[in-house]
Amino acid sequence: MKTIRSLIALATLTLVSFTVHAASPPAVGDAAPEFTLNTLDGKAVSLKDQLAKQPVVLVVLRGWPGYQCPICTKQVGGFVAKADEFSGKATVLMVYPGPAEKLKEHAEEFLKNKNWPKDFVFVTDPDYTFTKAYGLRWDAPGETAYPSTFIVDKAGKVRFAKVSKDHGGRSNTAEVLKALAELK
Repeated sequence: MKTIRSLIALATLTLVSFTVHAASPPAVGDAAPEFTLNTLDGKAVSLKDQLAKQPVVLVVLRGWPGYQCPICTKQVGGFVAKADEFSGKATVLMVYPGPAEKLKEHAEEFLKNKNWPKDFVFVTDPDYTFTKAYGLRWDAPGETAYPSTFIVDKAGKVRFAKVSKDHGGRSNTAEVLKALAELK
């Protein structure tokens, strides 16, 4: 009987511990959690290495929820159109999450005909490792991640955070550029 009580107590403790430490999205003032993801050509990209150069605008797309998200396409188009305004101010790093199987092919399809700026970085998040660590997993049928934008300063602190709990309500380039200008 003592062994059963000990096991129940241990299981309860483990559950409480998991609940307390569940990831939530980083907020303004928080240290941005470190991550390393890969580009489509297999190059490892870490937040730490990007921050050594300049601040990072981290844009988390919905990725591959079974179709190419038209709102993601519009949002990315807005950033691409303003690429010159980001140049020298921040690295724009976009994360494309989804199930690992065929994620690269879907990501390549998403980027097709987008005239991707050379200073922008596009990485994939197979099986949502990054998305879960950042508390952004939208775990519902047909969903992948909450569309989100963060600005992380060179010291690794989140200076801007916007997480949309629906398909719209995303950051636009004007508000992100304004927040970048306020970093100085």
